[in-house]
Amino acid sequence: MVRIHKEHRVPFIVANWKINKLQADVADFLKQVNSEVPDQKIVETGIAAQDLFLANMVRDTVDSPIHVVAENVHWEDSGAYTGETSPKALKDIGAEYVLIGHFERRKFFNETDSTVNLKVTAALRNGLRPIIDVDEDMRTYAQFMDADPSVAQVAAALAGVSVDQIRNVTIAYEPTWAIGSGEAATADQAQKAAHLIRQTLAKLYSPVIAEQVRVLYGGSVTPENAREIMSQADIDGVLVGTAALDPKKFLQLVEIARDPNVPTFDTENV
Repeated sequence: MVRIHKEHRVPFIVANWKINKLQADVADFLKQVNSEVPDQKIVETGIAAQDLFLANMVRDTVDSPIHVVAENVHWEDSGAYTGETSPKALKDIGAEYVLIGHFERRKFFNETDSTVNLKVTAALRNGLRPIIDVDEDMRTYAQFMDADPSVAQVAAALAGVSVDQIRNVTIAYEPTWAIGSGEAATADQAQKAAHLIRQTLAKLYSPVIAEQVRVLYGGSVTPENAREIMSQADIDGVLVGTAALDPKKFLQLVEIARDPNVPTFDTENV
């Protein structure tokens, strides 16, 4: 596969707050980080939050490089889908990215490969940039590394996505056993999974396209383990849950993304 040095892919740090925080917490967090994050050409940053916070977040980050990320989206622009969120409405309020296919959505809300694909195509149709979560057990592919296997969830999510559209897609690998467990994948495990995802993208599109798409790691990410994970050749950033609830830790992760070789430090003393 044609290799493009990872410096040509801008690192991406995405906080996934899930249903944590209240409005005052959100405003306070943004006040602390808005002016501290670097230009998006150096490190891109995003925060995924509950729908009811998103419009205010767009307003409060208007002078900040931080991107506002939705945690979910429906596959229809409008209609009788009580309780769902329209991709057209998300775009209208200024959201830029949307998480799609997170393990928790699959586990608790019965999302499938088919609905994930519908949501991906709806997001792209409305000018939103999908961050597609993949939770497949990459160990099932390990013995076939030399055979260039396809990661099934990636292939299913991207059905019908064009070459032009794939440039606006980010893939996030989150092994189910690592989410919220406090036990992250090793840097080697994360790298092998990211490489398998790139192999799949190369088969679906081209080796050059595969090297342009960003691949993130998620699952019990902390400032203490992020440096080694983000130093891997195929990993371009992290999707962070618990650690990203703390503005100091969030900013530390951003600094690590700027240069994965910087030393970590004790956030309790910051």
